[in-house]
Amino acid sequence: MRFAIATNDSYQCVLEAFLRAGWSLAKLFVSPGDWMHDNRQVTARALELGVPVQHSPITAQDLTELSRRHCTALVVASYPWKVPEWSADLKYAVNFHPSPLPEGRGPYPLVRAILESRTRWAVTCHRINDNFDQGDILDAENFIIDSDECHESLRLKTQMAATRLAERVANEFESLWETALAQGAGTYWGPWSEQDRTIDFSQSVTRIMRQIRAFGDIECVATINDVKIFIHRAQGWTEPHLVLPGTVVHASNLTFVVAAANGYIAITEWGFNPPGAFTSQLRR
Repeated sequence: MRFAIATNDSYQCVLEAFLRAGWSLAKLFVSPGDWMHDNRQVTARALELGVPVQHSPITAQDLTELSRRHCTALVVASYPWKVPEWSADLKYAVNFHPSPLPEGRGPYPLVRAILESRTRWAVTCHRINDNFDQGDILDAENFIIDSDECHESLRLKTQMAATRLAERVANEFESLWETALAQGAGTYWGPWSEQDRTIDFSQSVTRIMRQIRAFGDIECVATINDVKIFIHRAQGWTEPHLVLPGTVVHASNLTFVVAAANGYIAITEWGFNPPGAFTSQLRR
């Protein structure tokens, strides 16, 4: 089957799964890359295959052109822009979403999955319709979230699950399409806010460390001694004390220990600038 894909480097695994299944790539759509969503590798792969790459949002005209080039399907995996009505030009359009739909609709549910201490998660393949993440479900791949899961390990688990799911979908596509099931009621998880990333040292060590693990490379924010910093890595432990939470109790070079409600947080990697910003400061 001839297909187009809208994706980035994190989900190149989906592209490769479809290629291994014998599908023929007609075009690659990418969004502008950033520190978290790069597209250089998947772009290089498309150019290696002699396939055109588009960096602007998919338009109705693009879909019509795909149809003229005998493209049958559009596959989406991690693409921020809404896909126009496609059914007049293409036979199929599916999206790979990193949650157990219908729960966790929205742009990036992985952080909240850790914040809520979920024990199981999934990647879901669904038909694309007029509403984000609400189309009929073709299939899903479930996996376990560990009690000490961090953002980076959950991203990797999600990519691995997406690979397994894409292999099944690509090899059994038409039968899965025909037997897709309606989602019904679900939940929408919107983008996180600055407040969601902000550490409150009056909370328990367990809660603070869960927050730091959940955001990982996205980084949490804290104000310490009236200075705003971005926390990249930290360790915490419980220990009785009578120190006011938020107080720096120890410092060694560029690392320091801050009192929490029932213990301490050792901040080992941090910076003055948000993640992805150009800076001369090196995180330890």
